[in-house]
Amino acid sequence: MQTPPSGAPSANATTPPAGKPGKKKADDVALPSLGLLGTLRWAWTQLTSMRTALFLLLLLAVAAVPGSLFPQRPANPAAVTQYIQDNPGTGPWLDRFQLFDVYSSIWFSAIYLLLFISLIGCVIPRAKVHWKALRSKPPRTPTKLSRLPEYGTMVVPAGTGLTAGQAARDAAQVLRKRGYRVEARDLDSDRPSVGAERGFAKETGNLVFHVSLIGVLASVAIGGLVGYNGQRVVVEGDTFVNTLVGYDTFSPGTNFSESQLAPYSLTLDDFDVTFDRQANGNVQPLDFTASVTVQEDPDEAPRSETLKVNKPLSIGGTKVYLVGNGYAPVVTVRDGAGDIAFQGPVVGVPTDGVYTSLMVIKAPDAKPDQLGFVGFFLPTAMLDPEGVAFSGDPDPVNPQLNLNSYYGDLGLDNGVPSNVFVLDTDDLTPLNNRDLDAGGIVLGMNQIYDLPEGKGSISFDGLLRYAALDIHYDPAKVGVLIFSVLSLAGLSASLFLARRRVWVRTGTSGDGRIMVEYGLLARGEDPRLEAEAEALRGLLEKKWLAGGPAAAQAEGPGDLADASVAGKAGRTEETGKDS
Repeated sequence: MQTPPSGAPSANATTPPAGKPGKKKADDVALPSLGLLGTLRWAWTQLTSMRTALFLLLLLAVAAVPGSLFPQRPANPAAVTQYIQDNPGTGPWLDRFQLFDVYSSIWFSAIYLLLFISLIGCVIPRAKVHWKALRSKPPRTPTKLSRLPEYGTMVVPAGTGLTAGQAARDAAQVLRKRGYRVEARDLDSDRPSVGAERGFAKETGNLVFHVSLIGVLASVAIGGLVGYNGQRVVVEGDTFVNTLVGYDTFSPGTNFSESQLAPYSLTLDDFDVTFDRQANGNVQPLDFTASVTVQEDPDEAPRSETLKVNKPLSIGGTKVYLVGNGYAPVVTVRDGAGDIAFQGPVVGVPTDGVYTSLMVIKAPDAKPDQLGFVGFFLPTAMLDPEGVAFSGDPDPVNPQLNLNSYYGDLGLDNGVPSNVFVLDTDDLTPLNNRDLDAGGIVLGMNQIYDLPEGKGSISFDGLLRYAALDIHYDPAKVGVLIFSVLSLAGLSASLFLARRRVWVRTGTSGDGRIMVEYGLLARGEDPRLEAEAEALRGLLEKKWLAGGPAAAQAEGPGDLADASVAGKAGRTEETGKDS
């Protein structure tokens, strides 16, 4: 057997008929190149879809989580430095990925901007479509109203003087009173009809919600750029001046400028706490009142104000909140040479409801060795059966300091920020504690204690109260409030309002009766559509039938068409198109 030469057709091969080329396989179809412009259009379509907007919104929420897990440099740079020191392996890498500056990082800003663009791209086309819908007429009356979810017929007896055109006008009037946008059609013909539509506020509310969401995001972004907040502890008699150095901690916005700080001052004149002393011995605070003197401008006269919890002061465009309070014992620390190394009030951190307060005192100027103290302040010192001191009441009935003392290098000269409420005793030598022969330091009011080894002395000179203030400046908060209210109103409208269409067609039968059929259609789910149909039927019966609903005759879907044909031979049934 001879093998056909290469390229020659096989004996079993079939040749397509002339003029009918063989079909190409699907894999052989060449798709046109998308090109740069097509790729950009596809990317824009994907970005401006509602699905992408929802994904970006969820991604933004997830991206904000590291801001709660790791210390943030704008709020607490000392904590960030300490974290990197404590975690030399992971800390620098976290810093490279800007996890200590989450809200101003490149990746967080990118998600934020993409969400803006996506929402705007979603809203603008929908707004155009909605605007056209508002200006357009109600849809044409469908040919077969009986196909609609809610359908009904009515018969007005002959002899009432009502015509088909007048019946259509009456139906239009009823629908207008129910808030429908109405158009009557073919009123002079044998089969006039009415088209009505309402519920545009549903889509309007939806658009308002999305626009308000954009407004909220924009307001928050503006507040994050130019706003700031800070904290300051003010002891009775001290004055807070609204400057950068006046804050204990300060968190500025990305575009903050020191010129934004209003030149006001606030002096804490007195701080009063009212307690509820219950019969079972429990003590609960009832009221915190800070009496302050405010001077909003150096050229203005000072005025007296009262600051309370949840009743902030508005000063110089900022809100001043009372967020904490406690005791500040006044102490004097002298070094071995008898010189004053530290003197003034020391802020205590309350640890329980009776104001047992943690105390840390640092005297870096003491010679020849720096001195440090750590312990507790007890407003009303008492002893338990084991001889351990505790506070029995939040009022200063028997104020007492219980301290341990140390000497050595406090670590304040190495350039690393440290917490004023923490004393690192790893490199210090103890002078006083319960395990040493000297014991701990116990100081009552106006008492002095000489430190061992001639290191100096410490005295308890007086007792003051302090107030912890939070100063907040956010120029966009009004915008956030307005857009939040609008978004809630828009969301409510989009959820609870219904988009409905109603058609009514009338005609005259051969015996003079007015035949009416109506149908209702909702856009989306509307559980109240049946009730709307019943209400509309009741209004039409009241309008036309003196005998009330009992005079209405329900007939089949074809009755009106049959009556119209009987009234004019040869007339076709179709008067409109399906909507």
